[in-house]
Amino acid sequence: GCNPLAETGRSKLQNQRAVLNQQILKAVRMRAGAENLLRATTNNKVREQVLLELSFVNSDLQILKEELEGLNISVEVYQNAEETFSIPLVPLGLKETKDVDFTLPLKDFILEHYSQDSSEYEDEIADLMDLRQACRTPSRDEAGIEMLISYFLQLGYVENRFFPPTRHIGVLFTWYDSFTGVPVCQQNLLLEKASVLFNIGALYTQIGTRCNRQTQAGLENAVDAFQKAAGVLSYLKETFTHTPSYDMSPAMLNVLVKMMLAQARECVFEQIGLSGIRNEFFTLVKMTQEVAKVGEVYMLVNTAMDQEPVKENIPYSWSKLAQIKSDHYKALAHYFIATILCDHELQPGDDEDEQEKALSQLYDHVPEGLMVLAVLKDKVQRKQLGKAHLRKAIVYHEEALRVCGLCKKLRNIEVLQEVLTAAHKRSLLKYAQQETEDDFLSLIQAPDILPKTEHKIETIAPQFSKVKVKDFFHKLGPLTVFSAKQRWTAPRTICLHHEAGELGFSLKGGSPVQIYCLDPVCSAASAGLKEGDYIVSVGGMDCKWLGVNEVLEKMKSVGKQPIELEVISCQDTAASLHSKSATYSMGMQKTYSLICLAMDEDKINQTKKGPLKLPFLSWGTKNRQKAASTLCLPSAVAGSSQNKKKLSPFTLLNTESSLY
Repeated sequence: GCNPLAETGRSKLQNQRAVLNQQILKAVRMRAGAENLLRATTNNKVREQVLLELSFVNSDLQILKEELEGLNISVEVYQNAEETFSIPLVPLGLKETKDVDFTLPLKDFILEHYSQDSSEYEDEIADLMDLRQACRTPSRDEAGIEMLISYFLQLGYVENRFFPPTRHIGVLFTWYDSFTGVPVCQQNLLLEKASVLFNIGALYTQIGTRCNRQTQAGLENAVDAFQKAAGVLSYLKETFTHTPSYDMSPAMLNVLVKMMLAQARECVFEQIGLSGIRNEFFTLVKMTQEVAKVGEVYMLVNTAMDQEPVKENIPYSWSKLAQIKSDHYKALAHYFIATILCDHELQPGDDEDEQEKALSQLYDHVPEGLMVLAVLKDKVQRKQLGKAHLRKAIVYHEEALRVCGLCKKLRNIEVLQEVLTAAHKRSLLKYAQQETEDDFLSLIQAPDILPKTEHKIETIAPQFSKVKVKDFFHKLGPLTVFSAKQRWTAPRTICLHHEAGELGFSLKGGSPVQIYCLDPVCSAASAGLKEGDYIVSVGGMDCKWLGVNEVLEKMKSVGKQPIELEVISCQDTAASLHSKSATYSMGMQKTYSLICLAMDEDKINQTKKGPLKLPFLSWGTKNRQKAASTLCLPSAVAGSSQNKKKLSPFTLLNTESSLY
């Protein structure tokens, strides 16, 4: 990763985010304690004091949330350093996390589950922790993306090696919500995977906003980055369901995917007009449809942002920026078509049919009493319809400027104000150039413009296979056999003696090899060898990764000396219990609340005997019919399809994976 202490604008913002997360955590803890006291006390004086404190804490939380929103709209920091005259694009901030110490849990698991000397794996554990630490500060380029994907894939190996479906090993992962700063703590590795995926998508958005939008190559890279960001976030939404962090909820991810595709569409339009827009009939028709499409997608983004439950937590400035862009690009569409009508009168040599067809495609319907061909031929009608479009363009421009002025965060973005003002003045100037004496007689209303595009924008699915990753814990053996889901006996040493040149058994399988067709009366069977045993070492040499021929060669190399084998026997998986997962998370007033203080449950459980619940903790088992509940936590069912699924580090591709 890059240097987290570097005094860059991006690192300063990320450090401020980390500080705000800690302040929000402290305030939420205070609020939770006050709420507990409020429920416990019957003293009216104490209740009044607690209610007063609660009002202060809630106000403090609201201020902190607004500060966090300010960081989310600090878009200038992420833009390209070159001087540009373009509306800023919105990047996502990286999710923050706490340090995780894998050392003791993994060493204990290696000793207990794999019966190996855990001290031999200290370097591998250190490598895993170093990689995780580096992923907290990835560089803003393809190298940073590759590092995050490497850690994500490495987690696939770690999950299969060390995280059995029936219990937790004591590793607690803490991630902060990108929009609210609310922490979520779980022992479930799926929270780690989902959060890393979110950061991959967020980093793609930062790469996209950094591209130089004054060059063709820069705009192409920006389009590609936003499409990839949308692809990663879409994959996250489909793969990890019921995530306990609001920024990764399906509703929020759906909005973020739409926003990234809209920004890609905006860059495509800029790409088309980069070399300049020729004042020519058919060129302007094409540009009108393209820019109308940009306005339409931003209108859909704004509509999605205004829906519950997203509305409560999406930054207010993002919603307003989407509205501004929608109005701005709709205004440009009307300006372009007004230019067509006002500047391009039908000449004798022009193709009437082609122009009529092109102009007809811009409208769903034309104003009553007008025909497209008649408008093209009649100079007065052309001018009246052109001025109607200019009036509509001016209305849209003024609305964009009004909304921008209402939002404090957007009001401070100078380049946004400059772009909107320049476009507004251009439309006013164009309108002033037309004859105005008959304005009071003109009752034509400009019709809506049909959006159309020749450029397809869609999500680009993440290509994890392009990043090659080696399992840090390769020495434990092939993952198909040596995984957390399998259980074996401790390694047994078998001393073999040749009997007329025969061993009394055959070998089969890949790596590791298995004992096959064991003669029950041979010396090997007497020494304790069993049918189906796996050979893990020959003569003290590890052979977990060796095939049949290689193991036989090792046996032959011993000569007539007794052969020492280390073998293990696979045990039947005991009936697994429902696992329990603690979700430690805290909400904010009028936000996506993850408080597991279960006030209503207290009343239900008063009649039940059981240990007193700890604050902030909620224990439960998975219930598919109630999967939407924040109290529904991970579980494993006995005899899960262990034989049906091939073990691989990519079990995360299962679309039914859930965080709780």
